[in-house]
Amino acid sequence: MEYDDPRSGSFEPLKDVPKNKFVVLGLITTKRPQMESIDVLHRRITEASRYFPLERLGLSAQCGFASSVIGNNISPEDQRRKLALVVKTAQTVWG
Repeated sequence: MEYDDPRSGSFEPLKDVPKNKFVVLGLITTKRPQMESIDVLHRRITEASRYFPLERLGLSAQCGFASSVIGNNISPEDQRRKLALVVKTAQTVWG
């Protein structure tokens, strides 16, 4: 589920996800090269866990690094940094 900007809304819809599902939160934007903070990502995951169990949540970048025909203004190095951020944040949150 894409939650990389305020337009995405709240995590409240997660309360309606069936209990046997796993939800991947697309919290890291692929639209801009600016890096998200691990602290902010951790807070957002904690917020999502109020509606759906933390042990059945995952973290990802939102949809893709080329959301349109012309792509996004983000370099391959920025893409690598953002994927590394997914790993670091997951290690912080889930150990």
